[in-house]
Amino acid sequence: MTISQSISVPTLNNNRKLYLVPSIDKEFGKEWTHPNFSPTPSALADLPNLYEWSESFIISVIEIWSGRRGTIQLSKNCHRSVINKIIKQGSQLNHPCQIRKIYLSQPIEGVLEVTATLRIKDRVRSLTLRFEGVDKKWVCTELNLL
Repeated sequence: MTISQSISVPTLNNNRKLYLVPSIDKEFGKEWTHPNFSPTPSALADLPNLYEWSESFIISVIEIWSGRRGTIQLSKNCHRSVINKIIKQGSQLNHPCQIRKIYLSQPIEGVLEVTATLRIKDRVRSLTLRFEGVDKKWVCTELNLL
């Protein structure tokens, strides 16, 4: 004798979507987490062009490292921790940089991860950046020179 029993199989809901929760600049202070002052995520349609923005930002960072531009010019587009990294890494570079190639990745809407290969003297190094789309602009939340 055989007993038939229906087996419930869990189905995955593929309509789920990841949303950006803006990262908080740890060096800013507790008032940044207040709902009236905290950043609000922006839709991709409200943000500047991905490639043009990232290329312009990378050029600005290289100009800061070479001494042609002041770090204050990027302060509206970065967390303070990123500004401090730009200053620290710029003081360690003694040679001019050239951009070789820029790679873009968008893991979820409102987040842009950029890797740029730079030629510094005879070496090739990578610059990695993470941008979050908040308040209708891209904000750099992470920067590393590898």
